Amino acid sequence: MAPEAPSTIVLVSVAVGTPTVIGVNRGGEVVSGIRKHDVTAPEIIIRKTNIEGDRQADLRAHGGVDKALYCFPRQNRAFWESELGYTRTEAPFGENLSVEGIDEEAARIGDLWRWGTALLQISQPRWPCFKLALHTGFPDMVKRFVAAGRTGWYLRVLEEGAGPTSGKIVIVERDLLGVSVHTAFKAGRGDLDPAMFAVANAHPALADAWRR
Repeated sequence: MAPEAPSTIVLVSVAVGTPTVIGVNRGGEVVSGIRKHDVTAPEIIIRKTNIEGDRQADLRAHGGVDKALYCFPRQNRAFWESELGYTRTEAPFGENLSVEGIDEEAARIGDLWRWGTALLQISQPRWPCFKLALHTGFPDMVKRFVAAGRTGWYLRVLEEGAGPTSGKIVIVERDLLGVSVHTAFKAGRGDLDPAMFAVANAHPALADAWRR
């Protein structure tokens, strides 16, 4: 079972970005929305597939209702600074929400969050693609990211609304099945025992793309 989470967590910052060239590979220029910048306005609009000012370049792999928002625990930054000396300050992993007080072990698939007037639900862990390596500047970042399991998670928007860009997010309901984000990630990584894999994979709130 995942450990208990607090009833509220701290929203440190919100970041958004639009598609831009982040590097080149053998196919030419690579365009992505991963390079985000902190929002300075006190409030932001939250919609079904993204937040105001945020866009994705490849809608086949990114965005959509199950990946409307990407949340990353701020405490993970210290790990990557120690591991790699990686110190980018604005959305270092392309996250929309930087939070304190919860991590992948405590966050559960299906948990409900109230951010301002919007209602969010945790839908899946994040699995990195090659664009994370380009964004961070570390060629082996995808391999390291998967091995560390410090992935952050995506949220779907059940009720649209508006939320503050810093302050509190309220955890209004903890999912009773108790499948943590870390457990779901281990299922995707292929190192979870069969019984727990079946529980995680059958979770009704888990995004279909992750289940596949």
